[in-house]
Amino acid sequence: MDAPTRFASFPEDARLWVYAATTPLTDDDIAHVKRRVGAFLQDWSSHGRPVRGALHVQERRFIMLAATLDEGDISGCGIDASVHAVEDVANARDIAWIPALHVVYRDASGHIQHCPRPQFRTLVDAGDVTVDTPVFDPSITSVRALRSGQFEQPAGSSWHAQAFDLRQPA
Repeated sequence: MDAPTRFASFPEDARLWVYAATTPLTDDDIAHVKRRVGAFLQDWSSHGRPVRGALHVQERRFIMLAATLDEGDISGCGIDASVHAVEDVANARDIAWIPALHVVYRDASGHIQHCPRPQFRTLVDAGDVTVDTPVFDPSITSVRALRSGQFEQPAGSSWHAQAFDLRQPA
């Protein structure tokens, strides 16, 4: 089941957080994440208001957490609580997150890779990354962005095109 289907009952403006693991999660890791974060979601609240949340693990690498309130926005304290819940699970399983300034992409074999931006620039300059290389944007913050395909798209259609001066072949 893909993430857009998983969050089908959520409104477009539902908040979304994406955590990208440095290595693929094992079946045991995924079961642990689902059990522990699922328990948190049952009691999640923001200033006493129940938060409706859902979890999806995509491609064994991305933990996606969607959330919405019937009225208003989730408070900073409510967001912090979710971050702590995910971090506690990650620490218990020795799951490491990809640093925010790394670029996450699929290599020519379709495997998910990540590297610092200067290394990604080197890959672009060498022609190993092109406008057609799929890239991920774990910084998206809404279910709308996920549904519209902004999470994974060709580098030439994403912010990567401008940041790394990717151009269509002549």
